Amino acid sequence: MEILIYIGAVISVVGLVGLVVSGLRVLKAKRAGLDDDALREAVRGAMVLNFGALMLSAFGLILVIVGVILA
Repeated sequence: MEILIYIGAVISVVGLVGLVVSGLRVLKAKRAGLDDDALREAVRGAMVLNFGALMLSAFGLILVIVGVILA
């Protein structure tokens, strides 16, 4: 069951990269000096990515925990 640990770790890292990308998108949108509506749309798009990346990272951590329990 060691393979679950490695797969879960890779999935968690991909999720963490997604979280960083989401944060960078919001930072870039804030620095661009967009008007209120455009900034709101940019943040809304980043929130979708943020939520998906968070769920992916959580799923990876669950796989790691299951792999450790079964090992």
